[in-house]
Formats: sequence, structure tokens, C-alpha cells
Amino acid sequence: MTKPNNSPAPAARQHRLPPVRVKVFRADGKIARVHPPDGDGKNWWRRLNKALGTTSSDFVNASLFQIQSASRSPWGGISELSMNAALAMIEAAAPKDEIEAALAVQMAACHVAAMAVLAKMDVAFATERRIAAFGSAAARLMRAYATQVEVLRRLRNGGQQFVRVEHVHVNDGGQAVIGNLKKQDSQD
Repeated sequence: MTKPNNSPAPAARQHRLPPVRVKVFRADGKIARVHPPDGDGKNWWRRLNKALGTTSSDFVNASLFQIQSASRSPWGGISELSMNAALAMIEAAAPKDEIEAALAVQMAACHVAAMAVLAKMDVAFATERRIAAFGSAAARLMRAYATQVEVLRRLRNGGQQFVRVEHVHVNDGGQAVIGNLKKQDSQD
């Protein structure tokens, strides 16, 4: 009897390494110390720097604390799963510098918050008013996330628009066509 292939489907970009991860050791419910999950501290720190587009240890530490603050479990502690998911999102954004990394951290935190609010809409004893408030908050967070994605795109590609203005003269008895034209191959 053969076992079914339960391995995950290959990623679209197979050359990608698995995202950088952290192992959380809880100091208390509000602050946790993070460590490399496999014990290779030097390589782990290098990957964190690359994931956050920086060479600054202070920026990495501050970003990890910000991710911790956003990565709360429903029971109040810090969620290692949520932290690692946020790091994967940040690494996928591939920030080139601290500005882009700060935006990527905000995007990950905004996504986590939106999903947490959406999860609260499914509470058994929720009133219509409470569901409407959660729905509105979730919509605002998702709109903020979409705006952040657009800001990152503009930051990378420049916010410049290209407008071409052409002036066409049409004399009496002439015809003009406005718009994009496609040439069709004639097969006579």
C-alpha cells in the first residue's frame, strides 16, 4: 500500500528559502525574548537583517518588539505563530531599506489586526450593533492595508504618472479616429 503524497505544493518561486523564523521564550505575558529556532544565531541574525532590509541591529530589535506587540494571541500572550507569519509577510515584501521595512512591519501588523477583528465577528453572543462595529473596523483596517500596499508600490516605482498629450488637426472633409488602433493582418 502506498502512502499519499501529503507534501505541500511547490512554491511559485522555488529558489526562495523558507522565511526566517523566531523561537519565543516568554519572559512574561507582555515581553518575550526571541531566539533562533535552530540555534544558529549568527546566520539567523544575518537573515533577520536581510528580511528587514537593514544593517542596523537596533532597527531589527525595535522591529521585533513591534511585531511582538502586534502578535498577541487571543489569550493575551505573544503568539510565536503570528510572529513568524508576520516575519514571512515582511520578508516577502523584500524591503530594500528601513523605510520600506517600517512600512512592511505596519502592513503585517495591520493584517494581523484585521484578521483578529474579523474573528471577533463570529462570537456566539454578538449583537447586531457589535457585529456592525467589528465589520466597520475590519473594513477600515483592510482599506488601510490596501493603501499601504499602494504606498509601497509608489515608493519603489515612483509616484510619477506619464501623460501624453497630442494635438491633431483635422481639416474640412477629413476624418480622425481617437483611441488605440490595432493593425490587422490582411490575408488576400
